[in-house]
Amino acid sequence: QVQLVESGGGLVQAGGSLRLSCAASGRTFGSYVMGWFRQAPGKEREFVARISWSGDGYCADSVKGRFTISRDNAKNTVYLQMNSLKPEDTAVYYCAAGKRRGIAYEYDYWGQGTAVTVSS
Repeated sequence: QVQLVESGGGLVQAGGSLRLSCAASGRTFGSYVMGWFRQAPGKEREFVARISWSGDGYCADSVKGRFTISRDNAKNTVYLQMNSLKPEDTAVYYCAAGKRRGIAYEYDYWGQGTAVTVSS
């Protein structure tokens, strides 16, 4: 069982930066792939970024070059550094923990989310 708690959301002007954190409980944090997802009002939840236990990160095209995912296994924490924010980045951001199963990643645990609002 893994419990996830996100923090770091808030209101920021376009072009600004925020860093989201996700603190995980459990001794097996390092064995999980960690992901960030977001859901904007009236839209489906979408993938933002993921990072393997060894630190290999991958970001969606929509945020590539602006967002960076990282993790500190000693602190059981994963981060999402968001730079050059745009109004379309406004969403609730969720942290998730999962495993790679075959060619797909499946996320078994989810946080409650942290809201990010980017004003124009």
